[in-house]
Amino acid sequence: MSYFIRTARDPRVSSLCFLLFPSLSFAQSASTMNAADTAWLLTSTALVLFMTLPGLALFYAGLVRSKNVLSIIIQCFAITSVASLIWLACGYSLAFGDGGLHQNWIGSLDKSWLTTVTPASLTGQVPEYLFFMFQLTFASITPALVIGGFAERMKFSAVICFSALWLLLVYVPVTHWVWGGGWLQQLGVMDFAGGIVVHVTAGVSAILCALLLGRRRGFPHVSMPPHSLPLTAAGAGMLWVGWYGFNGGSALAANGSAVSAILATHLAASAGALSWMSIEWLRYGKPSVLGILTGMVAGLGTITAASGFVGPMSSVLIGAIAGVICYFATQLFKQIWRIDDSLDVSPVHGVGGVVGTLLTGVFASPLMGGSGFSMATDIYHQLSVQALAIVAVALWCAVITWLLLKLIGAVIGLRVNEEQESEGLDLASHGERGYIE
Repeated sequence: MSYFIRTARDPRVSSLCFLLFPSLSFAQSASTMNAADTAWLLTSTALVLFMTLPGLALFYAGLVRSKNVLSIIIQCFAITSVASLIWLACGYSLAFGDGGLHQNWIGSLDKSWLTTVTPASLTGQVPEYLFFMFQLTFASITPALVIGGFAERMKFSAVICFSALWLLLVYVPVTHWVWGGGWLQQLGVMDFAGGIVVHVTAGVSAILCALLLGRRRGFPHVSMPPHSLPLTAAGAGMLWVGWYGFNGGSALAANGSAVSAILATHLAASAGALSWMSIEWLRYGKPSVLGILTGMVAGLGTITAASGFVGPMSSVLIGAIAGVICYFATQLFKQIWRIDDSLDVSPVHGVGGVVGTLLTGVFASPLMGGSGFSMATDIYHQLSVQALAIVAVALWCAVITWLLLKLIGAVIGLRVNEEQESEGLDLASHGERGYIE
């Protein structure tokens, strides 16, 4: 996405150039809305929101125990609502505004509440209101992904406070660094649709949440199977479809890059699903529904950074690698380290984001059939930039997440008590039942 965002021009400057130099076609096109691009980004915006509501909500709700299903759904809805207002108030401006002397690190507050933006304002050749909305859907789904790290045991009030502060202090700065003209973008980091911005940040935060909140009562000795795999499968299907907008929409235009990103997305999801399923089939003699669904999500998360830069065969390889690595990462986290990342956010999204970001530096090369950088750019150099971005973002995310959890824990507490956890958050926190047993 960073390769396209910075092509936007001030419409007033463009109009002046066109009046003075009518032969310069770029001035006219930059100040004129492109209907096809706008229509595609409108569709993509709806698709990405569809990923969170109801896609992620159903996917996560099916994975938890029946006594906690409503708690997951309300958390997804509440986070989306809170994130939307924060994005309007200052998040968008800080992420994508011109920060002046502080541009390397953070944007400005010039576009807070969209007071300086009108329906006629353009980002590139689409209305800025639409670009704002598209980015808002990313800002909503990213903290919602972190829910999987503390599901079934975190206070609802703590969820809201943590998600709001995390959006401002983690997601917004990282978005600016990678997509808003910050220091990582200036170094040439490649993240087409959020391998770093979305998946690395969510994965790192999820594992910190799991570690600081501690395990669910009974884990790992008590079996805690998903209460409704059909519900999870329905949500997973919505995620797969919605991801076309997530990755394809990040081209910000109805062009070959968007088509390439959608093709890469689909192929990687397919390869990830089959590779994860095959491992389970070989190890246990039976392929599982949960396995093929998780492998699909691993493929989707891993291809995100590379989606607009790589060719079809590279997409298949990235997806297949994702299924294998994320499968064994999940086993490592759960079985060996006994970390109760309830819904496997860190081994699937986090590890997948890291792997995909690194593989982008390889498969985006023209030598590998990609289109991400010129032949003059050395693969090893690009890999070093990708690795630096991962380390820097992971460290920032880990430190801020740790501080936020400690602060919220000291002020209002993080975790429900044992009685509430046993009863289930649906009744204890919301006074409702998702299922009558």
